[in-house]
Amino acid sequence: MRSAAGCFVDLTELQCRVGERIAELTHNDACYVSSGAAAGMTISIAACMTRSDASVRQQLPQVAGVPPEVIVFRSQRNGYDQAARQTGARLIEVDSPAATDLDLAISRRTVCVLFFAGAHYARGAPPLDQIISTAHARRIPVLVDAAAQIPPLNSLWRFTCELGADAAIFSGGKGLRGPQSSGLVLGKRSIVENCIANGPPNHSLGRPMKVGKEEMMGIVAAIEWCLEQDESDTLADYESTVQRWIEGLRDLPGVSVERGYPSEAGQPHARAVVHIGQTAVMTRAALLAALWDGEPRIAVGEVEPDAVALNPQTLEPGEDEIVLQALRRLLART
Repeated sequence: MRSAAGCFVDLTELQCRVGERIAELTHNDACYVSSGAAAGMTISIAACMTRSDASVRQQLPQVAGVPPEVIVFRSQRNGYDQAARQTGARLIEVDSPAATDLDLAISRRTVCVLFFAGAHYARGAPPLDQIISTAHARRIPVLVDAAAQIPPLNSLWRFTCELGADAAIFSGGKGLRGPQSSGLVLGKRSIVENCIANGPPNHSLGRPMKVGKEEMMGIVAAIEWCLEQDESDTLADYESTVQRWIEGLRDLPGVSVERGYPSEAGQPHARAVVHIGQTAVMTRAALLAALWDGEPRIAVGEVEPDAVALNPQTLEPGEDEIVLQALRRLLART
Protein backbone atom coordinates (compact mmCIF):
# COMPACT_ATOMS: atom_id res chain seq x y z
CA MET A 1 0.00 0.00 0.00
CA ARG A 2 2.90 2.37 0.73
CA SER A 3 4.44 1.55 -2.63
CA ALA A 4 1.16 2.17 -4.45
CA ALA A 5 0.69 5.50 -2.68
CA GLY A 6 3.86 6.82 -4.30
CA CYS A 7 2.99 5.82 -7.87
CA PHE A 8 0.88 7.32 -10.63
CA VAL A 9 -1.06 4.60 -12.45
CA ASP A 10 -3.98 4.06 -14.78
CA LEU A 11 -6.64 3.00 -12.26
CA THR A 12 -8.71 0.99 -14.73
CA GLU A 13 -5.66 -0.95 -15.86
CA LEU A 14 -4.62 -1.54 -12.25
CA GLN A 15 -8.14 -2.76 -11.45
CA CYS A 16 -7.87 -5.27 -14.30
CA ARG A 17 -4.38 -6.48 -13.34
CA VAL A 18 -5.22 -6.77 -9.67
CA GLY A 19 -8.41 -8.60 -10.60
CA GLU A 20 -6.45 -11.06 -12.72
CA ARG A 21 -4.09 -11.82 -9.83
CA ILE A 22 -6.88 -12.29 -7.27
CA ALA A 23 -8.87 -14.43 -9.70
CA GLU A 24 -5.81 -16.61 -10.16
CA LEU A 25 -5.30 -16.94 -6.40
CA THR A 26 -8.96 -17.79 -5.75
CA HIS A 27 -9.57 -20.04 -8.79
CA ASN A 28 -12.24 -17.70 -10.15
CA ASP A 29 -12.87 -16.49 -13.68
CA ALA A 30 -12.52 -12.82 -12.73
CA CYS A 31 -12.47 -10.36 -9.82
CA TYR A 32 -13.53 -6.77 -9.20
CA VAL A 33 -12.12 -4.88 -6.21
CA SER A 34 -14.76 -2.65 -4.63
CA SER A 35 -14.73 -0.13 -1.78
CA GLY A 36 -16.24 -2.65 0.62
CA ALA A 37 -18.75 -5.47 0.29
CA ALA A 38 -21.81 -3.20 0.32
CA ALA A 39 -20.39 -1.27 -2.63
CA GLY A 40 -19.64 -4.59 -4.30
CA MET A 41 -23.29 -5.55 -3.91
CA THR A 42 -24.51 -2.28 -5.39
CA ILE A 43 -22.13 -2.37 -8.35
CA SER A 44 -22.70 -6.05 -9.13
CA ILE A 45 -26.49 -5.53 -9.12
CA ALA A 46 -25.98 -2.52 -11.39
CA ALA A 47 -23.88 -4.78 -13.63
CA CYS A 48 -26.80 -7.20 -13.90
CA MET A 49 -29.20 -4.33 -14.66
CA THR A 50 -27.14 -2.57 -17.30
CA ARG A 51 -25.11 -5.38 -18.82
CA SER A 52 -23.16 -3.66 -21.61
CA ASP A 53 -25.68 -0.88 -22.29
CA ALA A 54 -23.87 2.43 -21.71
CA SER A 55 -27.08 4.46 -22.06
CA VAL A 56 -28.67 2.60 -19.15
CA ARG A 57 -25.53 2.99 -17.03
CA GLN A 58 -25.62 6.74 -17.43
CA GLN A 59 -29.21 6.96 -16.17
CA LEU A 60 -28.98 4.90 -12.98
CA PRO A 61 -30.63 4.95 -10.49
CA GLN A 62 -33.39 6.24 -12.76
CA VAL A 63 -34.88 3.49 -14.86
CA ALA A 64 -37.39 3.76 -17.66
CA GLY A 65 -40.76 2.11 -17.16
CA VAL A 66 -41.28 -0.60 -14.54
CA PRO A 67 -38.19 -0.95 -12.32
CA PRO A 68 -35.96 -4.01 -12.68
CA GLU A 69 -36.44 -6.59 -9.94
CA VAL A 70 -34.00 -8.26 -7.56
CA ILE A 71 -35.34 -11.35 -5.82
CA VAL A 72 -34.54 -11.73 -2.10
CA PHE A 73 -35.78 -14.05 0.64
CA ARG A 74 -37.86 -12.51 3.40
CA SER A 75 -35.92 -14.39 6.09
CA GLN A 76 -32.72 -12.73 4.84
CA ARG A 77 -33.88 -9.11 4.79
CA ASN A 78 -31.39 -6.88 6.57
CA GLY A 79 -29.90 -3.39 6.58
CA TYR A 80 -27.91 -4.05 3.43
CA ASP A 81 -31.15 -4.03 1.44
CA GLN A 82 -30.43 -0.35 0.89
CA ALA A 83 -27.26 -1.19 -1.03
CA ALA A 84 -29.48 -3.10 -3.46
CA ARG A 85 -32.31 -0.54 -3.57
CA GLN A 86 -30.06 2.40 -4.39
CA THR A 87 -29.55 0.96 -7.87
CA GLY A 88 -33.19 1.81 -8.63
CA ALA A 89 -34.17 -1.86 -8.58
CA ARG A 90 -37.22 -3.12 -6.73
CA LEU A 91 -36.83 -5.95 -4.20
CA ILE A 92 -39.20 -8.89 -4.67
CA GLU A 93 -39.61 -11.09 -1.58
CA VAL A 94 -39.93 -14.86 -1.55
CA ASP A 95 -41.39 -16.00 1.76
CA SER A 96 -40.83 -19.73 1.41
CA PRO A 97 -38.01 -22.27 1.41
CA ALA A 98 -39.54 -23.95 -1.65
CA ALA A 99 -37.62 -23.60 -4.90
CA THR A 100 -40.94 -23.64 -6.77
CA ASP A 101 -41.91 -20.36 -5.09
CA LEU A 102 -38.64 -18.83 -6.23
CA ASP A 103 -39.45 -19.93 -9.77
CA LEU A 104 -42.88 -18.28 -9.54
CA ALA A 105 -41.30 -15.01 -8.39
CA ILE A 106 -39.04 -14.75 -11.45
CA SER A 107 -40.42 -12.50 -14.16
CA ARG A 108 -39.18 -10.82 -17.32
CA ARG A 109 -38.09 -7.89 -15.11
CA THR A 110 -35.88 -10.03 -12.85
CA VAL A 111 -32.21 -9.11 -13.15
CA CYS A 112 -30.76 -11.34 -10.41
CA VAL A 113 -31.37 -13.32 -7.23
CA LEU A 114 -29.56 -11.96 -4.16
CA PHE A 115 -28.69 -14.57 -1.53
CA PHE A 116 -27.11 -13.85 1.88
CA ALA A 117 -24.76 -16.62 3.00
CA GLY A 118 -24.29 -17.78 6.58
CA ALA A 119 -25.91 -20.22 8.96
CA HIS A 120 -27.92 -17.40 10.55
CA TYR A 121 -29.58 -16.71 7.17
CA ALA A 122 -30.20 -20.31 6.10
CA ARG A 123 -33.66 -20.77 7.61
CA GLY A 124 -36.52 -19.67 5.38
CA ALA A 125 -34.64 -20.01 2.08
CA PRO A 126 -33.92 -22.99 -0.17
CA PRO A 127 -30.39 -24.41 -0.19
CA LEU A 128 -28.12 -22.36 -2.39
CA ASP A 129 -27.58 -25.12 -4.93
CA GLN A 130 -31.36 -25.31 -5.49
CA ILE A 131 -31.56 -21.53 -5.86
CA ILE A 132 -28.79 -21.56 -8.46
CA SER A 133 -30.37 -24.44 -10.38
CA THR A 134 -33.80 -22.78 -10.41
CA ALA A 135 -32.49 -19.34 -11.38
CA HIS A 136 -30.14 -20.63 -14.06
CA ALA A 137 -32.96 -22.60 -15.65
CA ARG A 138 -34.55 -19.18 -16.27
CA ARG A 139 -31.19 -17.58 -17.24
CA ILE A 140 -31.13 -15.42 -14.11
CA PRO A 141 -27.79 -14.81 -12.36
CA VAL A 142 -27.33 -15.46 -8.64
CA LEU A 143 -25.27 -13.10 -6.48
CA VAL A 144 -24.10 -14.32 -3.06
CA ASP A 145 -23.37 -11.82 -0.31
CA ALA A 146 -20.67 -13.64 1.63
CA ALA A 147 -19.18 -10.56 3.26
CA ALA A 148 -18.36 -12.27 6.56
CA GLN A 149 -17.97 -15.86 5.40
CA ILE A 150 -14.22 -16.07 5.97
CA PRO A 151 -13.14 -18.27 7.58
CA PRO A 152 -13.20 -20.67 5.89
CA LEU A 153 -10.94 -19.40 3.12
CA ASN A 154 -12.42 -21.84 0.63
CA SER A 155 -15.50 -19.61 0.59
CA LEU A 156 -13.50 -17.53 -1.91
CA TRP A 157 -14.15 -20.21 -4.52
CA ARG A 158 -16.81 -22.52 -3.04
CA PHE A 159 -19.84 -20.36 -3.85
CA THR A 160 -18.74 -19.68 -7.43
CA CYS A 161 -16.52 -22.51 -8.65
CA GLU A 162 -18.15 -25.35 -6.72
CA LEU A 163 -21.80 -24.31 -6.30
CA GLY A 164 -22.06 -22.27 -9.50
CA ALA A 165 -23.11 -18.82 -8.27
CA ASP A 166 -22.45 -16.10 -10.84
CA ALA A 167 -20.70 -13.87 -8.30
CA ALA A 168 -19.80 -13.89 -4.61
CA ILE A 169 -19.16 -10.70 -2.66
CA PHE A 170 -16.71 -10.42 0.26
CA SER A 171 -15.36 -7.82 2.64
CA GLY A 172 -11.69 -7.11 2.21
CA GLY A 173 -11.40 -6.57 5.96
CA LYS A 174 -12.91 -8.97 8.51
CA GLY A 175 -11.42 -12.46 8.09
CA LEU A 176 -9.20 -11.48 5.16
CA ARG A 177 -7.53 -8.80 7.34
CA GLY A 178 -7.10 -6.53 4.34
CA PRO A 179 -7.97 -2.83 4.00
CA GLN A 180 -11.29 -2.08 5.68
CA SER A 181 -12.37 0.02 2.69
CA SER A 182 -11.99 -2.84 0.21
CA GLY A 183 -14.20 -5.65 -1.02
CA LEU A 184 -14.28 -8.35 -3.66
CA VAL A 185 -16.71 -9.39 -6.36
CA LEU A 186 -15.55 -12.81 -7.52
CA GLY A 187 -17.14 -14.75 -10.34
CA LYS A 188 -18.03 -14.62 -14.00
CA ARG A 189 -16.05 -12.35 -16.27
CA SER A 190 -19.19 -10.83 -17.79
CA ILE A 191 -20.35 -9.55 -14.41
CA VAL A 192 -16.90 -8.30 -13.42
CA GLU A 193 -16.46 -6.44 -16.70
CA ASN A 194 -19.80 -4.70 -16.16
CA CYS A 195 -18.80 -3.91 -12.56
CA ILE A 196 -15.75 -2.13 -13.95
CA ALA A 197 -17.95 -0.20 -16.38
CA ASN A 198 -20.27 0.86 -13.55
CA GLY A 199 -17.47 1.66 -11.12
CA PRO A 200 -14.94 4.46 -10.70
CA PRO A 201 -13.47 6.31 -12.50
CA ASN A 202 -16.37 5.80 -14.93
CA HIS A 203 -19.40 8.07 -14.50
CA SER A 204 -22.07 5.64 -13.46
CA LEU A 205 -23.81 4.65 -10.24
CA GLY A 206 -20.56 3.48 -8.67
CA ARG A 207 -18.53 6.64 -9.34
CA PRO A 208 -18.71 7.79 -5.68
CA MET A 209 -17.64 4.30 -4.48
CA LYS A 210 -13.98 4.92 -5.18
CA VAL A 211 -11.41 2.27 -4.40
CA GLY A 212 -7.87 3.59 -4.46
CA LYS A 213 -4.67 2.09 -5.75
CA GLU A 214 -3.59 1.61 -2.14
CA GLU A 215 -6.62 -0.58 -1.32
CA MET A 216 -6.23 -2.56 -4.54
CA MET A 217 -2.65 -3.48 -3.69
CA GLY A 218 -3.48 -4.01 -0.03
CA ILE A 219 -6.16 -6.58 -0.72
CA VAL A 220 -3.82 -8.50 -3.05
CA ALA A 221 -1.23 -8.64 -0.27
CA ALA A 222 -3.86 -9.70 2.27
CA ILE A 223 -5.13 -12.58 0.13
CA GLU A 224 -1.60 -13.76 -0.62
CA TRP A 225 -0.80 -13.68 3.12
CA CYS A 226 -4.02 -15.47 4.12
CA LEU A 227 -3.49 -18.27 1.64
CA GLU A 228 0.00 -18.85 3.04
CA GLN A 229 -1.35 -19.44 6.57
CA ASP A 230 -2.44 -22.78 8.04
CA GLU A 231 -6.14 -22.09 8.61
CA SER A 232 -6.54 -25.12 10.86
CA ASP A 233 -3.92 -23.65 13.22
CA THR A 234 -5.76 -20.31 13.23
CA LEU A 235 -9.07 -21.96 14.11
CA ALA A 236 -7.35 -24.06 16.81
CA ASP A 237 -5.95 -20.86 18.33
CA TYR A 238 -9.44 -19.36 18.40
CA GLU A 239 -10.76 -22.45 20.16
CA SER A 240 -7.98 -22.36 22.76
CA THR A 241 -8.78 -18.72 23.50
CA VAL A 242 -12.46 -19.48 23.98
CA GLN A 243 -11.67 -22.36 26.34
CA ARG A 244 -9.37 -20.11 28.41
CA TRP A 245 -12.17 -17.59 28.74
CA ILE A 246 -14.66 -20.27 29.79
CA GLU A 247 -12.28 -21.68 32.42
CA GLY A 248 -11.31 -18.23 33.67
CA LEU A 249 -14.85 -16.88 34.09
CA ARG A 250 -16.92 -19.82 35.27
CA ASP A 251 -16.29 -19.26 39.00
CA LEU A 252 -17.61 -15.69 39.06
CA PRO A 253 -20.77 -15.14 41.17
CA GLY A 254 -23.99 -14.88 39.20
CA VAL A 255 -22.17 -15.61 35.94
CA SER A 256 -22.39 -18.62 33.63
CA VAL A 257 -20.29 -19.16 30.54
CA GLU A 258 -20.82 -21.41 27.54
CA ARG A 259 -19.23 -22.10 24.19
CA GLY A 260 -21.22 -20.53 21.37
CA TYR A 261 -20.79 -22.10 17.95
CA PRO A 262 -20.70 -21.00 15.15
CA SER A 263 -19.85 -17.31 15.39
CA GLU A 264 -22.50 -14.61 14.97
CA ALA A 265 -21.79 -14.55 11.23
CA GLY A 266 -22.02 -18.33 10.90
CA GLN A 267 -18.24 -18.72 10.70
CA PRO A 268 -16.75 -22.07 11.80
CA HIS A 269 -15.26 -20.92 15.09
CA ALA A 270 -16.53 -20.53 18.61
CA ARG A 271 -17.22 -17.61 20.94
CA ALA A 272 -17.49 -17.47 24.70
CA VAL A 273 -21.04 -16.46 25.64
CA VAL A 274 -21.10 -14.92 29.11
CA HIS A 275 -24.51 -14.78 30.83
CA ILE A 276 -24.95 -12.07 33.46
CA GLY A 277 -27.46 -13.34 36.01
CA GLN A 278 -29.56 -11.38 38.50
CA THR A 279 -27.12 -12.14 41.32
CA ALA A 280 -24.08 -10.89 39.42
CA VAL A 281 -22.11 -7.94 40.75
CA MET A 282 -23.39 -5.66 37.99
CA THR A 283 -25.97 -5.66 35.23
CA ARG A 284 -25.09 -6.31 31.64
CA ALA A 285 -25.61 -2.64 30.79
CA ALA A 286 -23.22 -1.58 33.55
CA LEU A 287 -20.66 -4.17 32.39
CA LEU A 288 -20.82 -2.96 28.80
CA ALA A 289 -20.29 0.64 29.92
CA ALA A 290 -17.40 -0.26 32.21
CA LEU A 291 -15.62 -2.28 29.53
CA TRP A 292 -16.12 0.50 26.97
CA ASP A 293 -14.88 3.21 29.32
CA GLY A 294 -11.91 1.21 30.58
CA GLU A 295 -8.26 1.40 29.58
CA PRO A 296 -7.84 -0.20 27.16
CA ARG A 297 -11.37 0.08 25.79
CA ILE A 298 -12.99 -3.34 25.24
CA ALA A 299 -15.93 -3.95 22.92
CA VAL A 300 -18.00 -7.13 23.24
CA GLY A 301 -21.04 -8.45 21.40
CA GLU A 302 -24.54 -8.20 22.87
CA VAL A 303 -26.42 -11.49 22.52
CA GLU A 304 -29.65 -12.67 24.11
CA PRO A 305 -31.22 -10.43 26.78
CA ASP A 306 -28.62 -11.20 29.44
CA ALA A 307 -25.38 -12.13 27.72
CA VAL A 308 -22.26 -10.79 26.05
CA ALA A 309 -20.16 -12.64 23.49
CA LEU A 310 -16.38 -12.69 23.40
CA ASN A 311 -15.01 -13.24 19.89
CA PRO A 312 -11.33 -14.22 19.51
CA GLN A 313 -11.12 -13.29 15.83
CA THR A 314 -10.10 -9.65 16.22
CA LEU A 315 -7.48 -10.05 18.96
CA GLU A 316 -3.71 -9.91 18.75
CA PRO A 317 -1.74 -12.53 20.75
CA GLY A 318 -2.00 -11.81 24.46
CA GLU A 319 -5.02 -9.52 24.24
CA ASP A 320 -7.37 -12.34 25.28
CA GLU A 321 -5.73 -12.23 28.72
CA ILE A 322 -6.45 -8.48 28.95
CA VAL A 323 -10.13 -9.20 28.21
CA LEU A 324 -10.22 -12.00 30.79
CA GLN A 325 -8.66 -9.93 33.56
CA ALA A 326 -10.94 -6.96 32.85
CA LEU A 327 -14.02 -9.16 33.18
CA ARG A 328 -12.73 -10.80 36.35
CA ARG A 329 -11.94 -7.43 37.90
CA LEU A 330 -15.42 -6.10 37.16
CA LEU A 331 -17.47 -9.18 37.98
CA ALA A 332 -15.67 -10.61 41.03
CA ARG A 333 -17.02 -9.82 44.50
CA THR A 334 -14.65 -7.70 46.54
